[in-house]
Amino acid sequence: MPALVEQKCEACRADAPRVADDELPALLKEIPDWQVISDDAVLKLSKVFNFENYADAITFTNRTTDLAEKEDHHPAILLEWGRVEVTWWTHKIGGLHKNDFIAAAKTDKLNT
Repeated sequence: MPALVEQKCEACRADAPRVADDELPALLKEIPDWQVISDDAVLKLSKVFNFENYADAITFTNRTTDLAEKEDHHPAILLEWGRVEVTWWTHKIGGLHKNDFIAAAKTDKLNT
């Protein structure tokens, strides 16, 4: 199977399957710096990216929004001075889908 970063997000339906608990470890190996968080019982992937200034943080935010549009999958983004927090989850299913892991891997690649 190709690496997550080489895959494309698929259109997601409300009845799409969530990532199973036994699938999480293998998926997280490809995005080791991401945290699985629970927000009102909804699992999400979150990561903080640090930058030396506000301009670099804005540039990364813009690159992330371009990725989101390209993949048609949209994260929550918190932009602060020198810091961007990106959180991926699938709204339609109220949890994690493989798309979230693909998008997280591609977000990491934006910062290299």
